[in-house]
Amino acid sequence: MRLRDLQVVWFKRDLRSFDNRALAAAAARGPVLPLYVVEPELWAGRDMSARQWAFVAETLVELRGELARLGQGLVVRQGEICRVLERIRAEHGAFTLWAHEETGNGWTYARDRRVAGWCRAAGLAFCEIKNHGVTRALATRNGWAASWDSFMGEPLTAAPRLRPLGDLTLGAIPSAKDLGLAPERCDGRQRGGRRAGLERLHSFLSERAPPYRKAMSSPLAGARHCSRLSPYLAWGALSMREVHQANARRRVALAERPNEDRRFPGALKAFSGRLHWHCHFIQKLEDAPRLEYENLHRAYDGLRPATADATRLGAFSEGETGLPFVDACLRSLRATGWLNFRMRAMVQAVASYHLWLPWQESGAVLARLFTDYEPGIHWSQVQMQSGTTGMNTVRIYNPVKQGYDQDPTGAFTRRWLPELGPIDDAFVQEPWRAPNAAQVLGRAYPEPVVEPASAAQAAREAVWAVRKGPLFREEAQRLLVKHASRKAGRSGTGRGRANSAKPSVAQAQAQMRFSFGQDDL
Repeated sequence: MRLRDLQVVWFKRDLRSFDNRALAAAAARGPVLPLYVVEPELWAGRDMSARQWAFVAETLVELRGELARLGQGLVVRQGEICRVLERIRAEHGAFTLWAHEETGNGWTYARDRRVAGWCRAAGLAFCEIKNHGVTRALATRNGWAASWDSFMGEPLTAAPRLRPLGDLTLGAIPSAKDLGLAPERCDGRQRGGRRAGLERLHSFLSERAPPYRKAMSSPLAGARHCSRLSPYLAWGALSMREVHQANARRRVALAERPNEDRRFPGALKAFSGRLHWHCHFIQKLEDAPRLEYENLHRAYDGLRPATADATRLGAFSEGETGLPFVDACLRSLRATGWLNFRMRAMVQAVASYHLWLPWQESGAVLARLFTDYEPGIHWSQVQMQSGTTGMNTVRIYNPVKQGYDQDPTGAFTRRWLPELGPIDDAFVQEPWRAPNAAQVLGRAYPEPVVEPASAAQAAREAVWAVRKGPLFREEAQRLLVKHASRKAGRSGTGRGRANSAKPSVAQAQAQMRFSFGQDDL
């Protein structure tokens, strides 16, 4: 069936009909074929997993219903994208292809280049529209924050009416098993779909937010009092703009209601700052795609082994390192697909420093476990917590101290490590010091794979030796000019004074020391 003026809207990480500018622009120009392509090669990648696909599949089911109510349901096809597009052209004739810009992993970057080349060769227009605060082909970070504020303040785009395309086979949404993804249990995973995302947004802004600033550091309190919006933003069930504007409206309303919880304004101001950081870190991968695979500061090349020690990597992945708080965090992540920001930073730092694993491999383990995996944030932060950016303070978390600080009662650790039941509370973070250690360690629970203090010291000496090299600072300054934030003393509203001067090493370290991306949203 040939369709005149056909507009194909290719959904990727923008799985919504509301505030979807690609969809709205296409609908204004002709009949729309809404398309999602399941790409087995993408999902076979080192950073993709069954839990992520389960979330996406649930979101696709809901999106298909939304689009059907608008007039035309979502078409799902499986295979290599250019071949799928070629079949559409053969069946329906020439079309215009629409999509949002995506800052994905290396595979999707190469894929998007192939699609652009295919469209040029076929004589078809390929229109890509900005999705959130990341700017493609950015020449300088000067003015970036003001551009973010301007974009996020633009009006939200209503979901458009769509013309039915007639008897068009929509296609099945495959299961993780159909895609050959390794089976896994993640019983605590957040459910996909826009409705669930809107519920999380509403409950955070109206009820859960007050303890946010303190709770984001706690693996127990953070699970409730962080917004938990990160997977809905990562896969586009919600737009960053609508979340930003909902938060802004709520802050205005709170100013008129002084009797509400006094912690609310500060919590939502902090949340606003995190929304800015979301795009700030994705911009780093947009500007330097190699940071997914290579040390951002090349002086660190060869610092760690090229291939991970299999025993240590396996212990890290399974939560069997013998470091209780680290293992509790990994097991919680395996069961829920989520971890609060400080604990994400800690587990990556332990993998990179104490276990001395190459960040590319430990980072891939964590990527697969995060339902909210966002490549731009993830790989930027993996390098930051591994000390290879050249811009940030070397932060080597003490996993024992973090256990005492963030789980003072031991409740979180005991929940995920029941085998430590015989160990007294006083020793739950250091079971090797317990009088009955020999009855538990090496039997029910493993001996530590490293001695924490000495491992940290060896890592610190190796990393700082690199930083003292003669050319280190020159390259670090170049990276700062390209990647560092230009906003000193951010207010959290995005309306602070923009600093157009070159940032210093000290500024960047102060600004980025504690951020670990969208996981604390």
